[in-house]
Amino acid sequence: MSSKKVTKFDLVESVYNNVNCEKKVVQSVVDALLVQIKESLKGGSTIELRGFGTFELRLRKGREKARNPKNGAQLSVKPHYVAAFRSGQDLKSALWELPIEK
Repeated sequence: MSSKKVTKFDLVESVYNNVNCEKKVVQSVVDALLVQIKESLKGGSTIELRGFGTFELRLRKGREKARNPKNGAQLSVKPHYVAAFRSGQDLKSALWELPIEK
């Protein structure tokens, strides 16, 4: 399995090649989808894409003593939310069947 990184540009190209639509339209749809996902999460919503997965907010506990791994400086981290993704059953099944490369 290659470890190629797929970018937003690559996704737009792939969708453009599979649909009968202008590339500008595909680009605007992808951008609008990503903005809507971000705004929904900011609003506290969970995004469920059946068969693919679920985006949700998770609360991370704060810590009084934390260490910056870059410079070793001590700092405190307040409680904060992070985006989490849980894969759906169809995605899990598709990945389960991938051959293991050595």
